Amino acid sequence: MNAQSSPPPPAAQPERFLVVGLGNPGPRYARTPHNMGFMAVDRLAATYGMAVNQRTAHSLVGAGSIEDKPVLLAKPQTYMNLSGVAVRALMQQQGFMLDELIVIYDDHDLPWGGLRIRARGSAGGHHGMESVIREVGAEEFVRVRLGIDLGQGWADPEFLLAPMGEQQRQELDAFLDRAVQAVATIISEGVEKAMTRFNRRALGETSEDG
Repeated sequence: MNAQSSPPPPAAQPERFLVVGLGNPGPRYARTPHNMGFMAVDRLAATYGMAVNQRTAHSLVGAGSIEDKPVLLAKPQTYMNLSGVAVRALMQQQGFMLDELIVIYDDHDLPWGGLRIRARGSAGGHHGMESVIREVGAEEFVRVRLGIDLGQGWADPEFLLAPMGEQQRQELDAFLDRAVQAVATIISEGVEKAMTRFNRRALGETSEDG
């Protein structure tokens, strides 16, 4: 009797994670739209009792746990356009695999306050993500995109690297709390469930769907 073929089992959820926020080091850039990744990592650290202050592999890192899983939080200190150098160094040093990597970054293709989780995809013109994809040699890793578009034009350096406006500063805490919830859901329940829960089609979004 021929046995019927069964579908492959779902991929196992990783038991540990490397969560990297993209940004630029130094107080000059601390509250600029291009540093949303750094701010999200700082909020994760504050929420889960970690300190991201150890220097290794071109990064500031802090170890702890999120939803009972070991996590290494990281903020590359290479400046945005060379973020991948730090990510690759951390992965090699700590033995992380691609399915254990979560990258958080600002996205001008999403309106301010929008959040989109993806399991893979292109850089969408983001230079930090271009560097990460180039250095790790793949696009198949989880990313959390945080929308910064105010509907006022292109994402030029004058906007990306300028301090946030008053309205954005007032809304920032709630936005970062949502980013923390999204990352925690990825870690505890998996990326597919997190995508279902947090992804919403945002008016005017233009970046890829993958």
